[in-house]
Amino acid sequence: MITAGIDAGAATTKAVLMRDREIVGYRISGTAFDFLTSAEKIYDELLLASDIDRNDVEKVYATGYGRNSISFADRGISEITAHAKGVYFLFPEVRGIIDVGGQDSKIIVVADGNVTDFLMNDKCAAGTGKFLEYTAKALEVPIDDLGTLALASSHPAGITSMCTVFAESEVISLRARGIAKEDIAAGLIAGVAKRIMVMAKRMALTDHIAFVGGVAKNAGMKVAFEKELGVTLFVPFEPQITGALGAAISAHG
Repeated sequence: MITAGIDAGAATTKAVLMRDREIVGYRISGTAFDFLTSAEKIYDELLLASDIDRNDVEKVYATGYGRNSISFADRGISEITAHAKGVYFLFPEVRGIIDVGGQDSKIIVVADGNVTDFLMNDKCAAGTGKFLEYTAKALEVPIDDLGTLALASSHPAGITSMCTVFAESEVISLRARGIAKEDIAAGLIAGVAKRIMVMAKRMALTDHIAFVGGVAKNAGMKVAFEKELGVTLFVPFEPQITGALGAAISAHG
C-alpha cells in the first residue's frame, strides 16, 4: 500500500511517500504563492523522483497550517497528531516533543504515539524560526550559520527583549558597542530557548524528548535546549518531515 503525507506549513511545504509503512522518499520546499500550488508542485516532484504514478497512491493525507487548501488530499489531520505519529515511528520511546517551526512553536506530550496534552505559541514571533530569521538578518549572518556561530561564544550577550522589533534594534545596538557576533548569536538563541522552556516546564517535560521542525537543524538551539533540560534530545535525520510522515502513516491506517 502506497500513501502520501503533505505538511502545508506557513514557511515550508513537506511531502513524504510511504510504501507499506516504509519511507520511499520525501521533499521539502518553500511555501510559495499559495498552499495548493506549493503542495501540487512538491508532490509531483516527489512522485517523479520515486518513480511512482499518482494513480498508484491509495491515500493522501494533509496536515499543517494550510491543510484545508490541499484539495487533492483525501483527508486533513491536525499537525499535533501528525507530529506525534511521525515521531513515534522514528523514536517509539519518546514522551515529549518540542516542535519549533517558522511561524509557531509547540510542546506536545505523547504516550505510545498518541497526544495526551499540548501547548502552542502561534500569537508571537518570539520562540519561533521567524524571530531567529529576523535577528540573524540584523546581525548580518545567514540564518543557517547562526547556530554554529553561537557555539563559538564563550560570553553570550544578554538579550533583554524577545519582541522581534525591539530585539532587532538591540542586536544593532550591541554590534555598535563592539560585542562579538558569536556572543550576540548565543544570546539570541539562549533567549529563544528559555522562552520555549517555560512552555516545556508547564507541560512537565523531563526526558525522552524529541526536537523537530526547521529550527531543530540549528545546532546551537539543540545545545541550548539540552543545557536547559539536562538531557540529550532525539533529533530525526530530517527534522522537518515528521508532520508529513505522520500524515502518511495515518493514511495507511
